[in-house]
Amino acid sequence: MTHGRTIPLVLALTLCFAAFAWGDEMHPAGQNPAQMKFTKFPNFPSCATGAVVNGDPAKGPSIILAKMTAGCTIPWHWHTPAEHLMMVSGTARLGMKDGKPFTLRTGGFSMLPSHHVHDFHAVTACTMYVYSDAPFDIHYVNAAGNEIPFDEAVPAKKH
Repeated sequence: MTHGRTIPLVLALTLCFAAFAWGDEMHPAGQNPAQMKFTKFPNFPSCATGAVVNGDPAKGPSIILAKMTAGCTIPWHWHTPAEHLMMVSGTARLGMKDGKPFTLRTGGFSMLPSHHVHDFHAVTACTMYVYSDAPFDIHYVNAAGNEIPFDEAVPAKKH
């Protein structure tokens, strides 16, 4: 075999083995909302529930299907990971500490960078996918931007 043919053959075999390896790591999966178990998440108002679709929010990247009732508000806060919101249904207002509010509607998408202070208000009942690129957390802040505990951010009657 000449050297000119060896390189393409090695490249082709490498790609084939890589494809088999990728196939072993990825498994097809699917769920519909009716199959998912929605629960209240710690440090969130009770008007917001969710079901983990993929990953483990406590350990790394994850996807959560979240539901919020009309009028549900998550006060000023930030997250360590970047937060990607994909609205399945409903309308919500995202307030931004350093910018104009944004209305997220059915089919809409929003990406909030790490440590970006924002709030969330469900104008109507909302269902959305939330993707975080690292372990998911929430840090509430007051008007001055100082971190405050959940019970101070969300009055007892709302959780």
